[in-house]
Amino acid sequence: MTLSLLLSFIGLCVLLSITPGPDTFLVLRYSIADARPGIAAAVGSALGGMVWALVVAAGVAALLEQSATAYRVLKVVGGIYLLYLGIRALVDHRKARKEAAAAGAELAAAQARPAAPASIRSAFAAGVISCLFNPKVGLFYLAVLPQFLAEVTFANTLALGAIESSIAAVEMVLVALLASKAVAMLRKPVVRDRLEQISAGILAALGVGTAASAA
Repeated sequence: MTLSLLLSFIGLCVLLSITPGPDTFLVLRYSIADARPGIAAAVGSALGGMVWALVVAAGVAALLEQSATAYRVLKVVGGIYLLYLGIRALVDHRKARKEAAAAGAELAAAQARPAAPASIRSAFAAGVISCLFNPKVGLFYLAVLPQFLAEVTFANTLALGAIESSIAAVEMVLVALLASKAVAMLRKPVVRDRLEQISAGILAALGVGTAASAA
């Protein structure tokens, strides 16, 4: 690969990384209470991207391009998972509100405290699974990576996949850090509640849209 092709590929990856997608909203969702779960989700998503790069490099992802059924099944599964994350976030939010209301005298203190952050392990797993069940990642690698390679080999393809995943990871980590800082400055309970509801709703909508588009 020539230097000009490499720089062009990096530029394309940077441009694509700043375009919001399911993984970006997932990172935002986990960053509301604390940056660490958001960073874990970002790293998990990047790892999922590396798995796709490995699959494409091995030639297995060509099956997705040739089989409409395989593509649709994977897309539906991914959409259902995003929908599940969104619904679970809304349910957890409502449950927390009800418990705070039942506490009576402790309600004001509970609202003043920041929302309890998700575990780093669960956020990481969500990032991995969300990316793995997004067949567009595999098809992107399959369609785009060869355009920037003079010779398509396992090592070259995997290297470009690693570059794209690294750029996406850096962008999503920055999103997590900025989101957590922004929320830290907006600790009002009403604002925090609305942010949680909106991010959960977006995840659920993305899940429905992803599954529906597979029809």
